[in-house]
Amino acid sequence: MFRQSLFRSIAVCCTALILAACGGTGAVTGTGPGGDPVAGGTAQITQISEPRTLDPVAMGNQWVINALLGNALYGTLMVNDPDSGEIEYTMATGFATRDGGTTFDLTLRPDLRFSDGTPLDAAAVKYNWDRFPDPANGSSYVEDAAVIAATEVVNPTTLRVTMRHPIPHFAYTIVESSMNWIASPRALQPGRAAFDRAPVGAGPFTLERWARQDVIELVKNPQYWDAPKPYLDRIELRTSGDSVQGYNTLISGGSDVIISSNWGSIEKLENQGFPTAVSPLHGGQHLSLNMRRAPFDDVRARRAVAAALDVNALNLTIYNGSGELPTTLFRETSPYHAPDLPLDTHDPATAQRLFDELAAEGKPVKFTYTTTAQTENRLLAESVQAQLSAFDNVEVEVEVIDIIDLIKLRYTHDFDVMTGGAFFDDPEPRLGTAFHGDSSRNTAGIDDETLNAALDTGRTSTDVEQRKAAYRTVQERLIELMPAIFYTRTVAGAATGKNVGGLTMYGAGSVRPEELWIAE
Repeated sequence: MFRQSLFRSIAVCCTALILAACGGTGAVTGTGPGGDPVAGGTAQITQISEPRTLDPVAMGNQWVINALLGNALYGTLMVNDPDSGEIEYTMATGFATRDGGTTFDLTLRPDLRFSDGTPLDAAAVKYNWDRFPDPANGSSYVEDAAVIAATEVVNPTTLRVTMRHPIPHFAYTIVESSMNWIASPRALQPGRAAFDRAPVGAGPFTLERWARQDVIELVKNPQYWDAPKPYLDRIELRTSGDSVQGYNTLISGGSDVIISSNWGSIEKLENQGFPTAVSPLHGGQHLSLNMRRAPFDDVRARRAVAAALDVNALNLTIYNGSGELPTTLFRETSPYHAPDLPLDTHDPATAQRLFDELAAEGKPVKFTYTTTAQTENRLLAESVQAQLSAFDNVEVEVEVIDIIDLIKLRYTHDFDVMTGGAFFDDPEPRLGTAFHGDSSRNTAGIDDETLNAALDTGRTSTDVEQRKAAYRTVQERLIELMPAIFYTRTVAGAATGKNVGGLTMYGAGSVRPEELWIAE
Protein backbone atom coordinates (compact mmCIF):
# COMPACT_ATOMS: atom_id res chain seq x y z
CA MET A 1 0.00 0.00 0.00
CA PHE A 2 2.67 2.48 0.93
CA ARG A 3 5.60 1.09 -1.06
CA GLN A 4 7.08 3.79 -3.24
CA SER A 5 10.67 4.80 -3.90
CA LEU A 6 11.75 8.19 -2.59
CA PHE A 7 14.46 9.58 -4.82
CA ARG A 8 15.13 12.75 -2.93
CA SER A 9 15.66 13.53 0.75
CA ILE A 10 12.62 14.31 2.82
CA ALA A 11 13.42 17.76 4.08
CA VAL A 12 10.12 17.95 5.90
CA CYS A 13 11.01 15.09 8.21
CA CYS A 14 14.67 15.76 8.68
CA THR A 15 14.34 19.42 9.60
CA ALA A 16 11.60 18.63 12.08
CA LEU A 17 13.89 16.06 13.64
CA ILE A 18 16.83 18.40 13.80
CA LEU A 19 14.79 21.06 15.53
CA ALA A 20 12.80 18.64 17.65
CA ALA A 21 11.35 20.14 20.76
CA CYS A 22 8.33 19.59 22.90
CA GLY A 23 5.00 20.54 23.97
CA GLY A 24 1.94 22.44 23.10
CA THR A 25 -0.67 24.49 24.85
CA GLY A 26 -3.45 23.28 22.59
CA ALA A 27 -3.88 26.84 21.29
CA VAL A 28 -3.92 27.46 17.56
CA THR A 29 -4.86 31.14 17.51
CA GLY A 30 -2.82 33.84 19.24
CA THR A 31 -4.69 36.52 21.21
CA GLY A 32 -2.92 39.68 20.06
CA PRO A 33 -4.32 43.21 20.28
CA GLY A 34 -8.04 43.77 20.45
CA GLY A 35 -10.26 45.42 17.88
CA ASP A 36 -10.68 44.97 14.17
CA PRO A 37 -7.75 44.13 11.87
CA VAL A 38 -5.72 47.13 10.70
CA ALA A 39 -4.58 47.35 7.10
CA GLY A 40 -1.01 48.24 6.16
CA GLY A 41 2.47 47.80 7.50
CA THR A 42 5.47 45.54 7.01
CA ALA A 43 5.95 42.41 9.12
CA GLN A 44 9.44 41.19 9.94
CA ILE A 45 9.10 37.41 10.20
CA THR A 46 11.70 34.86 11.25
CA GLN A 47 11.31 31.36 9.82
CA ILE A 48 13.32 28.26 10.79
CA SER A 49 14.62 27.12 7.41
CA GLU A 50 15.10 28.67 3.98
CA PRO A 51 13.61 26.88 0.96
CA ARG A 52 15.84 25.37 -1.69
CA THR A 53 13.22 26.27 -4.31
CA LEU A 54 9.89 28.10 -4.51
CA ASP A 55 8.36 25.34 -6.61
CA PRO A 56 5.52 24.15 -4.33
CA VAL A 57 5.97 20.50 -5.28
CA ALA A 58 9.37 20.55 -3.56
CA MET A 59 8.45 22.73 -0.58
CA GLY A 60 7.28 21.49 2.82
CA ASN A 61 4.00 22.48 4.44
CA GLN A 62 5.01 22.29 8.09
CA TRP A 63 5.82 25.08 10.51
CA VAL A 64 9.44 23.99 10.69
CA ILE A 65 9.94 24.11 6.92
CA ASN A 66 8.31 26.58 4.51
CA ALA A 67 4.65 26.63 5.56
CA LEU A 68 4.19 30.38 6.01
CA LEU A 69 6.02 31.17 2.78
CA GLY A 70 4.04 28.63 0.78
CA ASN A 71 0.76 29.95 2.17
CA ALA A 72 1.84 33.48 1.31
CA LEU A 73 2.70 32.77 -2.32
CA TYR A 74 0.05 30.19 -3.17
CA GLY A 75 -2.80 30.47 -0.68
CA THR A 76 -4.63 27.29 0.32
CA LEU A 77 -7.24 25.00 -1.18
CA MET A 78 -8.47 24.05 2.26
CA VAL A 79 -7.47 24.19 5.91
CA ASN A 80 -8.46 22.34 9.05
CA ASP A 81 -9.38 23.37 12.55
CA PRO A 82 -6.76 21.51 14.62
CA ASP A 83 -9.03 21.54 17.68
CA SER A 84 -12.13 20.06 16.03
CA GLY A 85 -10.41 18.34 13.11
CA GLU A 86 -13.00 19.74 10.72
CA ILE A 87 -11.95 20.56 7.16
CA GLU A 88 -12.72 24.13 6.10
CA TYR A 89 -12.59 25.27 2.48
CA THR A 90 -10.79 28.35 1.20
CA MET A 91 -10.00 28.44 -2.55
CA ALA A 92 -11.74 25.09 -2.86
CA THR A 93 -15.44 24.84 -2.04
CA GLY A 94 -15.56 21.11 -1.48
CA PHE A 95 -13.75 17.78 -1.66
CA ALA A 96 -16.61 15.29 -1.77
CA THR A 97 -16.67 11.52 -2.07
CA ARG A 98 -19.77 9.43 -2.68
CA ASP A 99 -18.07 6.04 -2.62
CA GLY A 100 -16.11 5.94 0.62
CA GLY A 101 -12.98 7.58 -0.70
CA THR A 102 -12.47 5.77 -3.99
CA THR A 103 -13.15 8.97 -5.95
CA PHE A 104 -13.33 12.62 -4.93
CA ASP A 105 -14.62 15.72 -6.66
CA LEU A 106 -12.54 18.77 -5.82
CA THR A 107 -14.59 21.89 -6.53
CA LEU A 108 -13.07 25.36 -6.78
CA ARG A 109 -14.34 28.87 -6.40
CA PRO A 110 -15.19 30.30 -9.81
CA ASP A 111 -13.01 32.97 -11.37
CA LEU A 112 -9.89 32.28 -9.29
CA ARG A 113 -6.81 33.73 -10.98
CA PHE A 114 -3.09 33.57 -10.51
CA SER A 115 -1.19 36.80 -10.13
CA ASP A 116 -0.16 36.54 -13.81
CA GLY A 117 -3.83 36.62 -14.81
CA THR A 118 -4.13 32.97 -15.85
CA PRO A 119 -6.98 30.91 -14.35
CA LEU A 120 -6.57 28.80 -11.26
CA ASP A 121 -8.97 26.15 -12.45
CA ALA A 122 -9.29 22.38 -12.34
CA ALA A 123 -6.72 22.01 -15.12
CA ALA A 124 -4.19 23.99 -13.06
CA VAL A 125 -4.74 21.77 -10.02
CA LYS A 126 -4.36 18.68 -12.21
CA TYR A 127 -1.11 20.02 -13.66
CA ASN A 128 0.30 20.61 -10.19
CA TRP A 129 -0.85 17.36 -8.59
CA ASP A 130 0.32 15.25 -11.54
CA ARG A 131 3.87 16.55 -10.96
CA PHE A 132 4.22 15.08 -7.45
CA PRO A 133 4.93 11.43 -8.33
CA ASP A 134 7.71 12.35 -10.76
CA PRO A 135 11.00 11.69 -8.89
CA ALA A 136 12.74 14.37 -10.94
CA ASN A 137 10.70 16.99 -9.09
CA GLY A 138 12.12 15.95 -5.71
CA SER A 139 8.90 16.13 -3.73
CA SER A 140 8.79 15.17 -0.07
CA TYR A 141 5.21 14.04 -0.66
CA VAL A 142 5.79 11.37 -3.30
CA GLU A 143 4.03 8.71 -1.24
CA ASP A 144 1.11 10.99 -0.44
CA ALA A 145 0.44 11.77 -4.09
CA ALA A 146 1.19 8.26 -5.35
CA VAL A 147 -2.08 6.96 -3.92
CA ILE A 148 -3.86 8.94 -6.66
CA ALA A 149 -4.47 6.72 -9.70
CA ALA A 150 -5.85 9.41 -12.03
CA THR A 151 -7.08 12.99 -12.18
CA GLU A 152 -9.73 14.17 -14.64
CA VAL A 153 -10.96 17.68 -15.41
CA VAL A 154 -14.76 17.47 -15.31
CA ASN A 155 -15.29 21.18 -15.90
CA PRO A 156 -13.33 24.36 -15.15
CA THR A 157 -14.18 24.23 -11.43
CA THR A 158 -14.26 20.46 -10.85
CA LEU A 159 -11.40 17.96 -10.74
CA ARG A 160 -12.26 14.28 -10.28
CA VAL A 161 -9.64 12.32 -8.37
CA THR A 162 -9.57 8.53 -8.54
CA MET A 163 -7.61 6.75 -5.80
CA ARG A 164 -5.68 3.49 -6.07
CA HIS A 165 -7.64 2.30 -3.05
CA PRO A 166 -10.25 3.99 -0.82
CA ILE A 167 -8.86 6.73 1.40
CA PRO A 168 -11.86 8.58 2.83
CA HIS A 169 -9.69 10.95 4.87
CA PHE A 170 -7.48 12.10 2.00
CA ALA A 171 -8.35 15.75 2.64
CA TYR A 172 -5.95 15.65 5.60
CA THR A 173 -3.15 14.62 3.26
CA ILE A 174 -3.80 17.72 1.18
CA VAL A 175 -3.95 19.97 4.23
CA GLU A 176 -0.66 18.66 5.64
CA SER A 177 1.28 18.68 2.36
CA SER A 178 2.24 21.10 -0.39
CA MET A 179 -0.56 19.63 -2.51
CA ASN A 180 -2.48 22.45 -0.83
CA TRP A 181 -0.48 24.96 -2.91
CA ILE A 182 -1.18 25.48 -6.59
CA ALA A 183 1.23 27.38 -8.86
CA SER A 184 0.64 28.79 -12.32
CA PRO A 185 1.31 26.08 -14.94
CA ARG A 186 2.45 28.76 -17.37
CA ALA A 187 5.07 29.99 -14.91
CA LEU A 188 6.24 26.46 -14.09
CA GLN A 189 6.78 25.34 -17.66
CA PRO A 190 10.07 27.22 -18.35
CA GLY A 191 11.74 25.29 -15.53
CA ARG A 192 12.57 25.64 -11.85
CA ALA A 193 15.34 28.24 -12.16
CA ALA A 194 13.07 30.61 -14.05
CA PHE A 195 10.21 29.91 -11.66
CA ASP A 196 12.35 30.66 -8.60
CA ARG A 197 13.10 34.09 -10.05
CA ALA A 198 9.43 34.84 -10.67
CA PRO A 199 7.08 32.40 -8.91
CA VAL A 200 3.40 32.81 -9.68
CA GLY A 201 0.59 31.72 -7.39
CA ALA A 202 -2.80 32.97 -6.25
CA GLY A 203 -1.80 33.62 -2.66
CA PRO A 204 -2.11 36.78 -0.60
CA PHE A 205 1.44 37.90 -1.45
CA THR A 206 3.79 37.89 -4.40
CA LEU A 207 7.58 37.72 -4.47
CA GLU A 208 9.44 41.00 -4.86
CA ARG A 209 12.96 39.76 -4.09
CA TRP A 210 14.73 36.64 -2.85
CA ALA A 211 18.28 37.26 -1.66
CA ARG A 212 19.35 33.76 -0.69
CA GLN A 213 20.69 33.39 2.83
CA ASP A 214 19.42 36.88 3.58
CA VAL A 215 15.82 37.94 3.00
CA ILE A 216 12.68 37.04 1.08
CA GLU A 217 10.61 40.14 0.39
CA LEU A 218 6.90 39.71 -0.31
CA VAL A 219 4.33 42.33 -1.30
CA LYS A 220 0.55 42.31 -1.07
CA ASN A 221 -1.26 40.70 -4.00
CA PRO A 222 -3.95 43.21 -5.04
CA GLN A 223 -5.80 40.46 -6.93
CA TYR A 224 -6.10 38.14 -3.90
CA TRP A 225 -9.49 36.46 -3.97
CA ASP A 226 -10.36 37.03 -0.29
CA ALA A 227 -10.29 40.85 -0.08
CA PRO A 228 -9.69 42.86 2.06
CA LYS A 229 -7.12 40.28 3.09
CA PRO A 230 -4.20 40.28 3.35
CA TYR A 231 -3.97 43.11 5.83
CA LEU A 232 -0.20 43.54 5.65
CA ASP A 233 1.40 45.47 2.78
CA ARG A 234 4.70 43.64 2.96
CA ILE A 235 6.52 40.75 4.59
CA GLU A 236 10.27 40.50 5.05
CA LEU A 237 11.13 36.89 5.79
CA ARG A 238 14.47 35.90 7.29
CA THR A 239 15.82 32.57 8.46
CA SER A 240 17.25 31.44 11.80
CA GLY A 241 17.42 27.88 13.05
CA ASP A 242 18.57 29.09 16.48
CA SER A 243 15.59 29.15 18.85
CA VAL A 244 17.38 31.43 21.31
CA GLN A 245 18.16 33.93 18.57
CA GLY A 246 14.55 33.85 17.43
CA TYR A 247 13.34 34.50 20.96
CA ASN A 248 15.76 37.38 21.47
CA THR A 249 14.85 38.93 18.12
CA LEU A 250 11.16 38.97 19.02
CA ILE A 251 11.49 40.45 22.50
CA SER A 252 13.91 43.10 21.22
CA GLY A 253 11.47 44.17 18.49
CA GLY A 254 13.63 42.89 15.63
CA SER A 255 10.87 40.50 14.53
CA ASP A 256 7.11 40.81 14.51
CA VAL A 257 6.55 37.07 14.12
CA ILE A 258 8.77 34.06 14.81
CA ILE A 259 8.19 30.43 13.92
CA SER A 260 9.42 28.24 16.77
CA SER A 261 10.12 24.59 17.46
CA ASN A 262 11.18 25.12 21.07
CA TRP A 263 8.63 24.94 23.85
CA GLY A 264 10.96 26.67 26.28
CA SER A 265 10.97 29.78 24.08
CA ILE A 266 7.21 29.63 23.54
CA GLU A 267 6.59 29.25 27.27
CA LYS A 268 8.81 32.21 28.17
CA LEU A 269 7.18 34.42 25.55
CA GLU A 270 3.70 33.46 26.71
CA ASN A 271 4.65 34.25 30.32
CA GLN A 272 5.81 37.69 29.17
CA GLY A 273 2.50 38.43 27.49
CA PHE A 274 3.47 37.81 23.87
CA PRO A 275 0.76 36.20 21.71
CA THR A 276 1.65 32.57 21.00
CA ALA A 277 0.06 29.69 19.12
CA VAL A 278 0.86 25.99 19.12
CA SER A 279 -0.81 23.38 16.94
CA PRO A 280 -1.88 20.51 19.24
CA LEU A 281 -0.40 17.59 17.35
CA HIS A 282 -0.59 13.98 18.51
CA GLY A 283 2.37 11.61 18.57
CA GLY A 284 5.69 13.37 18.84
CA GLN A 285 9.45 12.96 18.51
CA HIS A 286 11.05 9.61 19.13
CA LEU A 287 14.27 7.64 19.06
CA SER A 288 14.05 5.43 15.98
CA LEU A 289 15.62 2.00 16.62
CA ASN A 290 16.79 0.30 13.43
CA MET A 291 15.16 -3.15 13.50
CA ARG A 292 16.93 -4.25 10.31
CA ARG A 293 20.18 -5.15 12.08
CA ALA A 294 21.73 -5.97 15.45
CA PRO A 295 21.31 -5.13 18.19
CA PHE A 296 17.77 -3.89 17.57
CA ASP A 297 16.67 -6.79 15.39
CA ASP A 298 16.08 -8.43 18.78
CA VAL A 299 12.96 -7.03 20.49
CA ARG A 300 14.61 -7.55 23.89
CA ALA A 301 17.26 -4.97 23.03
CA ARG A 302 14.59 -2.47 22.07
CA ARG A 303 12.61 -3.12 25.21
CA ALA A 304 15.73 -2.91 27.35
CA VAL A 305 16.67 0.54 26.08
CA ALA A 306 13.07 1.75 26.37
CA ALA A 307 12.86 0.49 29.95
CA ALA A 308 16.24 2.01 30.83
CA LEU A 309 15.48 5.53 29.62
CA ASP A 310 13.76 8.01 31.92
CA VAL A 311 12.00 10.46 29.60
CA ASN A 312 11.24 12.76 32.55
CA ALA A 313 14.97 13.11 33.14
CA LEU A 314 15.52 13.76 29.41
CA ASN A 315 12.91 16.50 29.63
CA LEU A 316 14.68 18.12 32.57
CA THR A 317 18.06 17.94 30.89
CA ILE A 318 17.06 19.15 27.43
CA TYR A 319 14.05 21.40 28.03
CA ASN A 320 14.45 22.37 31.70
CA GLY A 321 11.30 20.44 32.46
CA SER A 322 9.06 22.56 30.22
CA GLY A 323 8.44 19.85 27.65
CA GLU A 324 5.16 18.02 27.30
CA LEU A 325 5.70 14.29 27.58
CA PRO A 326 3.81 11.98 25.21
CA THR A 327 2.32 9.78 27.90
CA THR A 328 0.05 8.24 25.25
CA LEU A 329 0.24 8.27 21.46
CA PHE A 330 -2.94 10.33 21.15
CA ARG A 331 -3.84 13.31 23.27
CA GLU A 332 -6.94 13.23 25.46
CA THR A 333 -8.79 15.29 22.86
CA SER A 334 -8.58 12.50 20.30
CA PRO A 335 -11.27 9.83 19.89
CA TYR A 336 -8.36 7.37 19.64
CA HIS A 337 -6.90 8.28 23.02
CA ALA A 338 -6.18 5.15 25.08
CA PRO A 339 -5.21 6.07 28.66
CA ASP A 340 -4.58 2.42 29.50
CA LEU A 341 -1.86 2.19 26.83
CA PRO A 342 0.96 4.38 28.16
CA LEU A 343 4.06 4.93 26.04
CA ASP A 344 6.45 5.34 28.96
CA THR A 345 7.86 1.96 30.02
CA HIS A 346 10.61 3.14 32.41
CA ASP A 347 11.64 0.12 34.51
CA PRO A 348 15.36 -0.02 35.39
CA ALA A 349 15.17 -3.52 36.87
CA THR A 350 13.62 -4.96 33.72
CA ALA A 351 16.16 -3.08 31.61
CA GLN A 352 19.13 -4.54 33.49
CA ARG A 353 17.65 -8.06 33.37
CA LEU A 354 17.27 -7.84 29.60
CA PHE A 355 20.76 -6.37 29.10
CA ASP A 356 22.21 -9.23 31.18
CA GLU A 357 20.16 -11.85 29.34
CA LEU A 358 21.38 -10.65 25.95
CA ALA A 359 25.00 -10.46 27.16
CA ALA A 360 24.79 -14.04 28.46
CA GLU A 361 23.81 -15.13 24.96
CA GLY A 362 26.81 -13.36 23.48
CA LYS A 363 24.74 -10.39 22.25
CA PRO A 364 25.62 -7.42 24.49
CA VAL A 365 23.77 -4.27 23.48
CA LYS A 366 26.21 -1.96 21.73
CA PHE A 367 25.05 0.75 19.35
CA THR A 368 25.80 4.16 17.86
CA TYR A 369 23.43 7.10 18.22
CA THR A 370 23.85 9.21 15.07
CA THR A 371 22.89 12.87 15.34
CA THR A 372 23.79 16.40 14.25
CA ALA A 373 25.60 19.23 15.98
CA GLN A 374 22.37 21.17 16.51
CA THR A 375 22.26 21.85 20.25
CA GLU A 376 19.08 20.04 21.21
CA ASN A 377 19.85 16.98 19.09
CA ARG A 378 23.39 16.65 20.40
CA LEU A 379 22.22 17.18 24.00
CA LEU A 380 19.55 14.50 23.56
CA ALA A 381 22.05 11.96 22.28
CA GLU A 382 24.52 12.71 25.05
CA SER A 383 21.75 12.47 27.67
CA VAL A 384 20.71 9.06 26.34
CA GLN A 385 24.35 7.98 26.46
CA ALA A 386 24.71 9.23 30.04
CA GLN A 387 21.58 7.46 31.27
CA LEU A 388 22.54 4.14 29.72
CA SER A 389 26.06 4.34 31.16
CA ALA A 390 24.51 3.54 34.54
CA PHE A 391 23.67 0.02 33.31
CA ASP A 392 25.88 -2.98 32.73
CA ASN A 393 26.19 -4.76 29.38
CA VAL A 394 25.18 -1.77 27.27
CA GLU A 395 27.50 0.57 25.39
CA VAL A 396 26.54 3.71 23.46
CA GLU A 397 28.63 5.84 21.14
CA VAL A 398 27.46 9.23 19.90
CA GLU A 399 28.32 10.10 16.32
CA VAL A 400 27.82 13.71 15.18
CA ILE A 401 27.53 14.15 11.40
CA ASP A 402 26.39 16.75 8.91
CA ILE A 403 22.66 17.08 8.27
CA ILE A 404 22.99 16.06 4.61
CA ASP A 405 24.75 12.85 5.64
CA LEU A 406 22.07 12.21 8.24
CA ILE A 407 19.37 12.54 5.61
CA LYS A 408 21.10 9.95 3.46
CA LEU A 409 21.13 7.45 6.31
CA ARG A 410 17.34 7.50 6.40
CA TYR A 411 17.38 5.78 3.01
CA THR A 412 20.55 3.72 3.19
CA HIS A 413 19.46 2.51 6.67
CA ASP A 414 23.09 2.48 7.80
CA PHE A 415 22.45 3.54 11.39
CA ASP A 416 21.53 2.07 14.76
CA VAL A 417 19.60 4.93 16.39
CA MET A 418 18.58 8.34 15.14
CA THR A 419 15.90 10.85 16.01
CA GLY A 420 12.57 10.37 14.28
CA GLY A 421 9.12 11.84 14.38
CA ALA A 422 5.48 10.85 13.98
CA PHE A 423 3.33 13.91 14.65
CA PHE A 424 -0.10 14.50 13.20
CA ASP A 425 -3.60 15.89 13.62
CA ASP A 426 -5.57 13.05 12.05
CA PRO A 427 -3.51 9.83 12.10
CA GLU A 428 -3.97 9.52 8.34
CA PRO A 429 -1.53 9.65 6.64
CA ARG A 430 1.43 10.44 8.92
CA LEU A 431 1.12 7.52 11.34
CA GLY A 432 1.04 5.05 8.47
CA THR A 433 4.00 6.54 6.67
CA ALA A 434 6.00 6.35 9.91
CA PHE A 435 5.28 2.72 10.81
CA HIS A 436 3.68 0.80 7.94
CA GLY A 437 5.90 -1.95 6.58
CA ASP A 438 5.41 -0.75 3.01
CA SER A 439 6.40 2.87 3.68
CA SER A 440 9.75 4.22 2.53
CA ARG A 441 9.53 6.70 5.41
CA ASN A 442 9.44 3.85 7.94
CA THR A 443 12.80 4.68 9.54
CA ALA A 444 12.81 1.86 12.07
CA GLY A 445 12.07 -0.76 9.43
CA ILE A 446 9.17 -2.31 11.34
CA ASP A 447 7.04 -4.67 9.23
CA ASP A 448 4.42 -6.34 11.37
CA GLU A 449 1.39 -7.98 9.75
CA THR A 450 -1.02 -7.05 12.55
CA LEU A 451 0.22 -3.46 12.68
CA ASN A 452 0.05 -3.09 8.91
CA ALA A 453 -3.52 -4.41 8.82
CA ALA A 454 -4.61 -2.03 11.58
CA LEU A 455 -3.02 0.95 9.82
CA ASP A 456 -4.76 -0.09 6.59
CA THR A 457 -8.11 -0.26 8.38
CA GLY A 458 -7.59 3.13 9.98
CA ARG A 459 -6.75 4.59 6.60
CA THR A 460 -9.67 3.13 4.65
CA SER A 461 -12.51 3.00 7.18
CA THR A 462 -15.26 5.60 7.43
CA ASP A 463 -16.64 4.14 10.66
CA VAL A 464 -15.45 5.90 13.82
CA GLU A 465 -15.74 2.83 16.02
CA GLN A 466 -13.84 0.72 13.51
CA ARG A 467 -11.10 3.33 13.37
CA LYS A 468 -10.97 3.42 17.18
CA ALA A 469 -10.43 -0.32 17.29
CA ALA A 470 -7.81 -0.15 14.55
CA TYR A 471 -5.80 2.61 16.21
CA ARG A 472 -6.02 0.84 19.54
CA THR A 473 -4.37 -2.14 17.86
CA VAL A 474 -1.75 0.20 16.39
CA GLN A 475 -0.91 1.50 19.85
CA GLU A 476 -0.75 -2.00 21.31
CA ARG A 477 1.64 -3.21 18.62
CA LEU A 478 3.92 -0.16 18.88
CA ILE A 479 4.19 -0.69 22.63
CA GLU A 480 4.74 -4.44 22.22
CA LEU A 481 7.31 -4.21 19.43
CA MET A 482 8.94 -0.90 20.48
CA PRO A 483 10.34 0.31 17.12
CA ALA A 484 10.57 3.81 18.58
CA ILE A 485 10.84 5.46 21.98
CA PHE A 486 8.71 8.60 22.17
CA TYR A 487 10.32 11.20 24.39
CA THR A 488 8.45 14.48 23.75
CA ARG A 489 5.47 15.99 22.02
CA THR A 490 6.28 18.09 18.97
CA VAL A 491 5.77 21.81 19.35
CA ALA A 492 4.56 23.43 16.15
CA GLY A 493 4.68 26.96 17.43
CA ALA A 494 4.74 30.63 16.57
CA ALA A 495 4.75 33.87 18.52
CA THR A 496 4.21 37.53 17.65
CA GLY A 497 4.88 40.96 18.97
CA LYS A 498 2.25 42.33 21.32
CA ASN A 499 0.90 44.63 18.60
CA VAL A 500 0.38 41.82 16.07
CA GLY A 501 -3.00 40.18 15.59
CA GLY A 502 -4.41 37.35 13.54
CA LEU A 503 -1.93 34.60 14.40
CA THR A 504 -3.74 31.55 13.00
CA MET A 505 -2.59 28.04 12.11
CA TYR A 506 -3.81 24.93 10.36
CA GLY A 507 -2.34 21.47 9.74
CA ALA A 508 1.11 20.96 11.23
CA GLY A 509 1.55 24.50 12.53
CA SER A 510 1.10 26.12 9.12
CA VAL A 511 0.71 29.88 9.75
CA ARG A 512 -1.76 31.77 7.55
CA PRO A 513 -0.10 35.11 6.67
CA GLU A 514 -3.26 36.59 5.15
CA GLU A 515 -4.71 36.80 8.66
CA LEU A 516 -1.79 38.72 10.22
CA TRP A 517 -2.09 42.44 10.99
CA ILE A 518 -0.16 45.05 12.93
CA ALA A 519 -1.85 47.55 15.24
CA GLU A 520 -0.89 51.19 14.89
